[in-house]
Amino acid sequence: MLRSVGQGHVTVGDEDVKVVALRTAVSRLRRQLALLPADFPDRAIAEDELADLAAMAGHGVPEVPRLRRSLLLIAGAIGSVSALGPGLAEVRHAVELFGEPPRR
Repeated sequence: MLRSVGQGHVTVGDEDVKVVALRTAVSRLRRQLALLPADFPDRAIAEDELADLAAMAGHGVPEVPRLRRSLLLIAGAIGSVSALGPGLAEVRHAVELFGEPPRR
């Protein structure tokens, strides 16, 4: 059941929908990466950053700058692997749901 709480904060049950979307997208991309037989130089970086994103999504609402940093590292690591393009786009969309990082 979806419900609004506060100013534009939407939840599914007790969870923020943005966090649910992030966790789902990261999980899907991790599975796709695990099934990919090809090895490439930055695979470990992508796996580590996806694990970090999964951990962040598992512990409440993550920090936007950290999300964006992880997204950039993942995109740099797997951006040239066309089979992972749709999964990477889904993760990017989920990160964008959190909005822009605060300006300094």
